[in-house]
Amino acid sequence: MMAERGRRAFLKSGILGVGGLGVLDMANRAWAAPSELSLSRASEPAPGFKLGLVTYNLARDWDIETLIKNCEKTGFEAVELRTTHKHGVELPLTKEQRAEVRRRFENSRVRLLSLGTTCEYHSPDLAGLEKNMEETRRWCELAHALGCLGVKVRPNGFAGGVPHEKTLEQIGRALAKCGNTARDLGVEIWLEVHGPETQRPPNIHRIMEVCNHPAVGVCWNSNDTDVANGSVKQSFDLLRPWLRHCHINELWRKEYPWRELFGLLKAAGYNRYTLAEIPSSCEPIRLMHYYRALWEGLVA
Repeated sequence: MMAERGRRAFLKSGILGVGGLGVLDMANRAWAAPSELSLSRASEPAPGFKLGLVTYNLARDWDIETLIKNCEKTGFEAVELRTTHKHGVELPLTKEQRAEVRRRFENSRVRLLSLGTTCEYHSPDLAGLEKNMEETRRWCELAHALGCLGVKVRPNGFAGGVPHEKTLEQIGRALAKCGNTARDLGVEIWLEVHGPETQRPPNIHRIMEVCNHPAVGVCWNSNDTDVANGSVKQSFDLLRPWLRHCHINELWRKEYPWRELFGLLKAAGYNRYTLAEIPSSCEPIRLMHYYRALWEGLVA
């Protein structure tokens, strides 16, 4: 999705240059002794929200053991498991396998926060729409079994030849129906701000107005389309009533007003997680140390 763009931006930014290596070295020294790292609930970061990781793309090839180990080593406190990746947390898991996945995370310092699906509801093909809705219900069941807080879904653009308003209303109504299942299972559904044109905040706002379900919220996705005149405040205020989840990406991108976003999250009382969705790296631990150092500087 953003891997190639992110990789180029990462290299162009000079992070791997002399100055960037100095920052990386400082971050490495700061996290040199993982045994001294406290991730207890009592010692939360000052903003009230924490740092986690989406397994797309950096961790796509990590099994559960590697994922937990790397997150514990670098201070990432939660994960969203993206479907189809090597961790293998998928719908066909048996009851025993689900219990084992849950046990492994509960015995670690990393929270299994959410499941990242590709479920979408914009197709005018009613059979396809129902298939995605049924799959969403099954992901909610898996999330419940694993002790997750939420299931991430997405809009993914507009169907050709269909009025945009009709598509937005269809997505909203489908989400509301799926929300009934989520509510009954004690989990949430998070609509990612995603897709060509559908990712524009006014369109997400309209979907959520139609949905109007207490178990369905929004996953902020840190898109360039959030930004107007250098600020995300207008977009943030539009989606704030439904904000339940947050993806962040390349914090070294100066085009996105990260410090403003984190300030808005603080002011809104957001106390969950900001999950890094960042490119793969040949030095993932080094990148994760650096990323956490950047994150701490921006949220301070």
